[in-house]
Amino acid sequence: MSAVAEPGRSEGSRADGRGVRFFASAGLVAAIHLAALAVLLTTEYGPFAITLSVLAWVFVNCFLLVVLQRPGVSAALALAFIVILIALSHFKFGILQLTLTFLDFLIIDRDTFSFLLSVFPRLQMQLIAAGLVAGPLLWLIWRFDPFRVRRRVALTGVAASAALIAAMSVASPEQAWEPFQGVNHISSLARSGVVAVSRLASTGWIEADPPADRPLRLGSEAYAARPAMLPPVTACDPAAKRPHIILLLDESSFDVTSAPGIKVPAGYTDFFKSIDGKRRTMIAESTGGPTWYTEFNVLTGLSARSFGDLKFYVTRITAGRVTRGLPQALQNCGYRTVSLYPTYGDFLSARAFQKGTGVDRFIDMAEMGVNEDMQPDTFYYDQALKAFAREQLSRSPVFMFVYLTANHFPWTDVYRPDLTPAGWTPPGNTAEVDEYIRRQTMTANDYRAFTERLKRDYPDEQFLVLRFGDHQPAISQKMLEPGIDRKSLAKRLMATDPRYFSTYYAIDGINYSPANLSSALETLDAAYIPLVLQEAAGIPLDPTFAEQKSIMLRCRGAFYACKKGAEARRFNRMLIDAGMIKGL
Repeated sequence: MSAVAEPGRSEGSRADGRGVRFFASAGLVAAIHLAALAVLLTTEYGPFAITLSVLAWVFVNCFLLVVLQRPGVSAALALAFIVILIALSHFKFGILQLTLTFLDFLIIDRDTFSFLLSVFPRLQMQLIAAGLVAGPLLWLIWRFDPFRVRRRVALTGVAASAALIAAMSVASPEQAWEPFQGVNHISSLARSGVVAVSRLASTGWIEADPPADRPLRLGSEAYAARPAMLPPVTACDPAAKRPHIILLLDESSFDVTSAPGIKVPAGYTDFFKSIDGKRRTMIAESTGGPTWYTEFNVLTGLSARSFGDLKFYVTRITAGRVTRGLPQALQNCGYRTVSLYPTYGDFLSARAFQKGTGVDRFIDMAEMGVNEDMQPDTFYYDQALKAFAREQLSRSPVFMFVYLTANHFPWTDVYRPDLTPAGWTPPGNTAEVDEYIRRQTMTANDYRAFTERLKRDYPDEQFLVLRFGDHQPAISQKMLEPGIDRKSLAKRLMATDPRYFSTYYAIDGINYSPANLSSALETLDAAYIPLVLQEAAGIPLDPTFAEQKSIMLRCRGAFYACKKGAEARRFNRMLIDAGMIKGL
């Protein structure tokens, strides 16, 4: 009797064990999903963003279920993935003031990882440790997960969630200012994916006219209809005496007297005058940042706006793919080309991008021996003088691209009070605006000292200097139209209202008078700066820049905005056919 009863109790025990395992596994899966929901609810704000982020969570789970068919492991991997994405987005926002976007995954390169490891040298060990912990946990979940989901069901979930994400993103497109808010990380990432895929499917990486029956050549055919006012294109003689060229990027600088009611010190506007006494306006393609749009403009002579919604990654996209530019043109005339870059060279593939345009020597923050980019102007001028002394050994003319960063945000704190100019008195604006003007005054004084040192140390050398503001500071939005509401401001920025994109450019000579200032129009787009600089240095324009000068004259200083982008698209096609833009 006992022999019969024992098996019965054994079967019941096994059944009870299976039941406990079933409910324990179901509880574990439910707990993972609830944890994910809690993460989304604490990082997303508003019904729209929460709904979109939940759909993204469903999409990731269903995609993993197609591969694994196990809901427990899929949910755990999806939770880890979501948490990592949010952490990466916070990290990116802390550095760039921009949350994670789909392009961060579409353009994954060696420079990105190098930059991360240079900023966080312990990151590699932390990732290895996390992997060692996560591996056994995932194995345990896999081992005790009794559930299976059919691939057909999972594929239906993938398709449905993707369709809903696309529909919501199209119905409510992401505004340009939203990624700069530092919230809604997952929903913003999902919407940016819809935008990126749509953009690449419609126009590709760069806007350009479709290929003609035969290539449009930048040669005799390109100049057949050239206006008579353009000079003939002549070959550059590398042996001719040329001035050294210094291109100065003046961080976040513009003439604040363009804003109403701003008080400035006596002589403030003199800094914005060129050697001929004129004040000139440059139209940047960003406001409040990012600097690399203007970096792209002045090195390539092209428009970042040609990349549409992908322009934030313009230097990464074009690294090694755009060879036409100012440094290359100067190299063809015998120049040594140097760039002093204020942060790590892997940042947004800056080193690879600049070398592709013809920069011989790229010196970044690490090579300059500092661990932060915000240094006084005198630091970068000293670095420029050291680099110039080294390059002088070649007896070739030198081109130097120098970044100044002391005027970088924030202006709520007094930066280096020990460097305040003697006799400085706040003009009487808000504390933030007065700090901004104080730093501009420091820049003006340091620039004057730099030019005096060049005159003293190199009395027999000629220098051409072109300096410009890369974009307006973020506080200009408070200054230009005080009290403007966010919605109206967003419309201004989306419409590229020139009030918010105007900075300055100025041309100076040290032991040198500019050869030709005919291209230095009163107002022009940043993409024409290479053209202005070459003519001021007396350098014959190559066919690409000669063609671009004809565009500048026809469009009165506008480039991308001329004819709603038609001139820029035609010019991009010419450069593609000429092999100067490759793989885009």
